[in-house]
Amino acid sequence: MSESVTSREPAPNETIAAQLAHRSIRAYTAEPIDEATMQSLLDVAAQAATSSFYQQRTIIRVKDPEVRQRIFESSGQPYVGGARGELLIFVVDLHRNAQIRARQGASLEPLESTALFLQGVEDILIAAQNVVVAAESLGLGTVYLGSIGGDPRKVIDALRLPKRTFPLVGLLIGHADQEPQLKPRLPKTLTVGVDAYPDLSDHDEALAAYDEIVQTYYDLRDTSRRIDSFSRQIATKPGSGAAEQAPVLEVLHDQLLALR
Repeated sequence: MSESVTSREPAPNETIAAQLAHRSIRAYTAEPIDEATMQSLLDVAAQAATSSFYQQRTIIRVKDPEVRQRIFESSGQPYVGGARGELLIFVVDLHRNAQIRARQGASLEPLESTALFLQGVEDILIAAQNVVVAAESLGLGTVYLGSIGGDPRKVIDALRLPKRTFPLVGLLIGHADQEPQLKPRLPKTLTVGVDAYPDLSDHDEALAAYDEIVQTYYDLRDTSRRIDSFSRQIATKPGSGAAEQAPVLEVLHDQLLALR
């Protein structure tokens, strides 16, 4: 049997146990998260590692129903709309440092490099994952929202984002109103190498076993049917979603990001 479904040793502590139990939660109760908890989660984000200490990230809490509606329109996912759960948008932010450099009389040209933008992406993802781990350690549910990239210009406009910023990912946090299955992951034989990229040539059996496991998983978004095998999903899905068809590079250039 594939290692992706074999029983694990007991987790060494509660934090790791929570990480191993991660599920994407797409339905939330009406119970709000208290403000002290939200401030703690934002503190956790702020304390996350940051490349070169540039701190190229900003988090937008979406509280206005009209703004949230516009984020929903970009996403297209029904759980993004409404008022349940706290909606955070994580923004790659080189604008703030551009303002600081301008006041110091320094050139803004370095901020136009792809390397600097990718450092901001790293900052965002580390901070967002810090928030997810902290929230789930408190018994809250979370779901990442890559779907906000379906229309990034709409999000930029809705959040009044200046040049040199880009809304990379959203995050919903709240009290779960569903209990989905644990979604199986690829076995480590396919995803972990030692000293070099793993040799995939002799892992057809492991992938076939994983495909069979995935086909027995029922996604809560459509409880009436099993999902396609992983191989079938990879063969058919990439490039089909709105966020995967969005003119991201064009928008980045409009925002004066990743110009070279």
